[in-house]
Amino acid sequence: MPRNVELKARLADLQAARAVVHRLGARHVGTEGQVDRYYELGEERRVKLRTSPGAEAALIMYERSETDPVRISDYRVTPVRDGGGGLCLVPRTPPLVVVRKRREVHVLDNVRIHLDDVECLGTFVELEAGVDATHDEHACRDRVLELARAFGVSEADGIRASYGSLLRTR
Repeated sequence: MPRNVELKARLADLQAARAVVHRLGARHVGTEGQVDRYYELGEERRVKLRTSPGAEAALIMYERSETDPVRISDYRVTPVRDGGGGLCLVPRTPPLVVVRKRREVHVLDNVRIHLDDVECLGTFVELEAGVDATHDEHACRDRVLELARAFGVSEADGIRASYGSLLRTR
């Protein structure tokens, strides 16, 4: 299962964040509208159905603790349609919450930088460093915190919840 180290924090100014992304030399890989429908599987296990115009819908299952601002997340992305088996994996129960956002995606080395404008919640930066053979968890954590500082974000600013959880507790 893929793993990343992530931090999410509120942003006051998306334009200033874009200037930081540019200064860092990150590569813009796209901007899209996303709709995430959240389903709960347990305390630390969640699944969301993500749809986005022009992209294949996918189920994103992840396990992570919500206790730390910089979090380890194990995740799996599965297309909802199994062409060979003719199956559709969309959950049949209603979602707990629906999150709509506009996401700008930038990449810097092994880090995905998301600048998100989330309906009813506001604007955020989300930093996700992919753990792999050349980037261990410790290095990823250090890199995420280093990049967070570039955005004027400290570890204490990290949000310990998904957008779905934030909407549910408003």
